[in-house]
Amino acid sequence: MTNKDGLHPVLLGVDFSSSPTARKPVVMAWGVRAGSRVSLQRLELAATHEAMRAALLESPAWVGAFDLPFGLPRELVEHLGWPRDWAACMDHYCGLSRPEIRDTFAAFTAARPAGAKFAHRACDGPAGSSPSMKWVNPPVAYMMHAGVPILRGVGACMPGLHELDSPRVALEAYPGLLARELIGSRSYKSDDRAKQTPERLIARKDLVDALEQGRTRLGLRMVLSHAQREQLVDDASGDALDAVLCLVQAAWATARPRWGLPANSDPLEGWIVSAGA
Repeated sequence: MTNKDGLHPVLLGVDFSSSPTARKPVVMAWGVRAGSRVSLQRLELAATHEAMRAALLESPAWVGAFDLPFGLPRELVEHLGWPRDWAACMDHYCGLSRPEIRDTFAAFTAARPAGAKFAHRACDGPAGSSPSMKWVNPPVAYMMHAGVPILRGVGACMPGLHELDSPRVALEAYPGLLARELIGSRSYKSDDRAKQTPERLIARKDLVDALEQGRTRLGLRMVLSHAQREQLVDDASGDALDAVLCLVQAAWATARPRWGLPANSDPLEGWIVSAGA
């Protein structure tokens, strides 16, 4: 997927929020890939989901990696008797209120033994990700509830789940997967000002350095201006950096068969791009 100049389509990495505000917006990292170089073009902030939707519609074609789950664990869906077809399952799920989701999932976990409260997707192990049914810390279930309708509403193809002949392609990403590869288990972000420590600042600097030097198994190197580098390091919340990590995952997928998805990925659960690669 390259044009005559060797450039890939417009790329996008999104750090999503289930309840964005002006202080905690959705962060969208737009960029482009040429060979093994991924250039960050701009960071765009969306204080509402409507603003995010408008930004996605403004660009006629993109390949985006979004930090939110696209599917529920098959075990959970089958236990609840919900539709096993992805589109029908999402129609049902997104038609529920957040309190209904919380109560349904809380009842499911209450009936299970300690240490196995949550159902998991097949991609959770390779990605090291939270179960997509979690409604707190982090509330990824609510992120899916808010985000999937937006992606479907802008006509995005969601490979392996919702196949469309569309110039907009949405992939599920997880920035923590790539961050751990580069700096291990070190924490690099916090929304709590009391926890925005010098150690986390140093971790962000090291993470940005590693991205620029291309020290990842994905074989890609970020190209940042001095101002962009400073912006990523200075954002103690880590949201801008997470969006850029998603951008790298989107760039990797453009050069992989089936967007890097395993041949046997579950068409109900979905898969996190680059997990297990």
